[in-house]
Amino acid sequence: MSYRNLKECVADLEANGHLVRIEAEVDPYLELASIQRRAFRAKAPALLFTRVKGTPFPMLSNLFGTRERLHFIFRRSLPAVEAVLTAKADPAAAMKRPLQSFKAVPGLLNMLPSVSRVRAEQAAAVAPVLECQCKLADLPQLVCWPMDGGPFITLPLVYSEDPAKPGADASNLGMYRVQLGGNEYAADEVGLHYQIHRGIGAHHARALEMGKPLPVHIYVGGPPSLTVAAVMPLPEGLSELRFAGLLGGRRTEMAAVPGLPLPVLAQADFCISGHVLPQCKPEGPFGDHVGYYSLAHDFPVLKVDAVHHRKGAIWPFTAVGRPPQEDTVFGDFIHELTGPLVPQVFQGVCDVHAVDAAGVHPLLLAVGSERYTPYEEERRPRELITAGLHLLGTTQTALAKYVFLVAHEDAPGLTARDVPAFLRHLLERVDFSRDLHFITRSTNDTLDYTGSALNEGSKLVWASAGKKRRELGCELSGLAADLPPLPDGFGPVRVCGPGFVAIGGPMHALDRSQPDPQMEALAQALAQWPGREAFPLAIVADDADFCAANLDNFLWVAFTRSDPATDVYGAQSATRARHWSCESPLVIDARLKPFHAPPLEEEPAVIRKVEALAAPGGPLHNYL
Repeated sequence: MSYRNLKECVADLEANGHLVRIEAEVDPYLELASIQRRAFRAKAPALLFTRVKGTPFPMLSNLFGTRERLHFIFRRSLPAVEAVLTAKADPAAAMKRPLQSFKAVPGLLNMLPSVSRVRAEQAAAVAPVLECQCKLADLPQLVCWPMDGGPFITLPLVYSEDPAKPGADASNLGMYRVQLGGNEYAADEVGLHYQIHRGIGAHHARALEMGKPLPVHIYVGGPPSLTVAAVMPLPEGLSELRFAGLLGGRRTEMAAVPGLPLPVLAQADFCISGHVLPQCKPEGPFGDHVGYYSLAHDFPVLKVDAVHHRKGAIWPFTAVGRPPQEDTVFGDFIHELTGPLVPQVFQGVCDVHAVDAAGVHPLLLAVGSERYTPYEEERRPRELITAGLHLLGTTQTALAKYVFLVAHEDAPGLTARDVPAFLRHLLERVDFSRDLHFITRSTNDTLDYTGSALNEGSKLVWASAGKKRRELGCELSGLAADLPPLPDGFGPVRVCGPGFVAIGGPMHALDRSQPDPQMEALAQALAQWPGREAFPLAIVADDADFCAANLDNFLWVAFTRSDPATDVYGAQSATRARHWSCESPLVIDARLKPFHAPPLEEEPAVIRKVEALAAPGGPLHNYL
């Protein structure tokens, strides 16, 4: 079925065993977030908490917690979505299969938002989200991590329009962090944290140029398709409202109401309406999806004019933290839908994968074509470099920090989703004299604290192609066991996977962007290692055993705790004609630095409380 609102979705999920109600009272301070993280790991059903301390509103978690549940929610509309996106990716092929393409017709009809213009006295009848009003303080005050600066909305739908070209076609619906209280916020203010390269930024810039306040509506709830649309990296010309109608199987309902500067999403559960103030205030800290706290920084403030909600409103939420979390399922679902569009958006690229275990933006893997010089005796990375720069020049891939590319022609069956196979293929072929390309003082993800400043850091395009050059080691034996003496403070050495190791290192104590002489000494020591070709990649970490425990640990530490220009070293390194090169092994300093944000840790007392709720006889037994 196609859900008109969240209430219909909840009823359908409950009737089909995908949702359970929890009647016991729960605390939105740390407890609910801890429950959600465990529910996701346990592949639990969606959980509707009917008694939440401090608020009259029920709260819904784990709605998108499994791929199977996402497919169930959108089971009626997915064929039309796939048909529309496939046709966009390859129109010529779509024309050759008219019967298959016919599936796209219902979806196309649903992509036009339905906008009703109503009088004030009709507003609640046409837009249920306007049925009731409350105070900001009445909303659920969800706090996810002990050091968070206050309560946050974790599934907000932030709606804005271009002040110079108002209307739904130039609108933006994004999921930007919203802090409901704490810090220096007045009782009628909320923090609006939008990161770089986000659609609302262009609207805000235009409003500042025009000297006008920027009206903003923050929605919570509504048809689930709105939430997915808000996080989709959509192709140029396809708005979130249009995609929500396509995915939801019905037109997005909007209502233009006198007294409100923007139309409202009629079927949302909550609407916080206001305008962005000219000054900023400190927002955060906040435990984020990379696995660390994003610290307090100045961000825009929304002056709240009114808070509306529908009768029987439900407050959906999620909890973020070190991946995988519920947003991991979003990422997989997005890749499933948009995979056919990759060659159209990125010329010369067959497949891309922003690695969730590495925090998404820190590591991007791509399989591309290498067709520039087919006449050369040996294939070498040429077109791949162009593809890497293209990836860094458009859409959300522009925020990637490490971009690793390999050639489709070298392994036609290889995909970027198979991370172990991709890394093995890359390391078997890498030539460190040619394959590394650094970009310094570039734009980085706002949540990344490894660079030279907030929103600023470096990038590394690593493109390898051609024949297999080496056999990778899987254990420290033979020549690989004959390690040279390492500088004081370094060790042990642990194998993390074929061709890569973690080396324990002393505590980092230098300032931002300073090269470490101890790391240079380590790289030179490793130049004397007889087995170094078997292990062409090494990271230095605070805890080598933690990194070697599993691939996810290695990826998280290696790429969330390093800045390429500062933290990459290598045996026999040299710079010629501004090109940096080295011999195996490449060494990445992935220790925590004094200027990094702290990793997330739960409070032991909260862990014990949630464990008691999940114990036999507890209200969450069999779910966590």
